[in-house]
Amino acid sequence: MATEDDLRRLALGLASVTERPCYGTPAFYVAGKIFARVHEQPGVVVLWRESREERQVLLESEPEAFFLTDHYRDSALVLARLARLDEDELAELLTESWETRAPARLRRP
Repeated sequence: MATEDDLRRLALGLASVTERPCYGTPAFYVAGKIFARVHEQPGVVVLWRESREERQVLLESEPEAFFLTDHYRDSALVLARLARLDEDELAELLTESWETRAPARLRRP
């Protein structure tokens, strides 16, 4: 079970990440672009995905972990319940979200 502390530690461990509030909750940015944010609903994180199709795969594969609200339907964002993710899965999701938003110069190995 991942926690908000895990989220913060893992997000800040990625290259060039800063934390600042967004809509009153902690959010994580790379090169000025948000890639993850703690949702107002406790224990939930908002993550950026490459496409709505990619998001749909998550929604269908683990409906107990991933969900949407009407606010996010027309975007490639997905909501994830931290309690339904282990630390490794959260790390992978954050990295993918970071890669979606990071400039090419940071994504290069």
